[in-house]
Amino acid sequence: MKQLLTIIVCLLLFAACGQSYEETKRQTRQQRREAAQKDSAALKIAVMPTLDCLPLYVAQYYELFDTVHGGVRLKYFHAYMDCDTALARGRVEGMMTDLVRAMHLEKKGTKLRYVATTNAYWQLISNRNARIHQLKQLDDKMIAMTRFSVSDMMTDKAIDSVKLKDDRVFKVQINDVFVRLQMLQNNEMDALWMTEPQATQARLMKNPVVFDTRDLKMQLGLLAFHEKEMRHPERGKQLSLFVKAYNQACDSINKNGLRRYRDIISQRCGLKAELVDSLPQNIKYVHAKGPQQKDIEIVEQWLKSKQASK
Repeated sequence: MKQLLTIIVCLLLFAACGQSYEETKRQTRQQRREAAQKDSAALKIAVMPTLDCLPLYVAQYYELFDTVHGGVRLKYFHAYMDCDTALARGRVEGMMTDLVRAMHLEKKGTKLRYVATTNAYWQLISNRNARIHQLKQLDDKMIAMTRFSVSDMMTDKAIDSVKLKDDRVFKVQINDVFVRLQMLQNNEMDALWMTEPQATQARLMKNPVVFDTRDLKMQLGLLAFHEKEMRHPERGKQLSLFVKAYNQACDSINKNGLRRYRDIISQRCGLKAELVDSLPQNIKYVHAKGPQQKDIEIVEQWLKSKQASK
């Protein structure tokens, strides 16, 4: 009798556990569906560990995006090419990029809306052990860059400015900004294109700057969105509210200075907090506006030349 009672109790416990497990599975499936719905409704933006993304990080941290129906979600990548891929495949609606990459992506069939130019600039920094202090010394050297990007176009302009032959300078595609910095530290590359804050880290290691895109007076950093997505009324409303929050964040940074956001920069850009004070403190952030026509024409001309040379 005792044995029969034990069996019955065990069966009841097993049934209860089975119901609990099935219920847990149902709850998990429901949670996944709810999470997917929320993610789908949110305005998703691909961002980089770079200083031009700071207004987005500040707006997120101080909940300025709370006015955006559905919310704003930042998706983190270490390479602009990964941002492109995420947008082209519909995983995000917007991305931080550069004007060259954006126009190249459009030529491949992805129509974009250029919402804001950013303060991003790129420096060509040489490995101090390579003893390169002038552009003409890039002869027979390797440069880390990304194809069809600002770094690609600027490499060509740098080479042309000192009349070096294209086949005498070797472009090496290194897309990840942290990998580039590591390669510099390990003496694996002669020169590398970097933006902030990685450029500051490289300069602090006493690596010389041989070219700076700011000298060309071009605005090539860009925040762009998928045009097809933004044509939906709800997305359009989200974008309008997003721009207001973005502009507020720009004003806040300009008023308080970069040091005020030391922890945010350190966390989002992978920079030691004590190095934030070494960043250029005169960096300013402008309200959202599209790129200059002259810059678009220069990029268009370069892209045509690349297509013609194939």
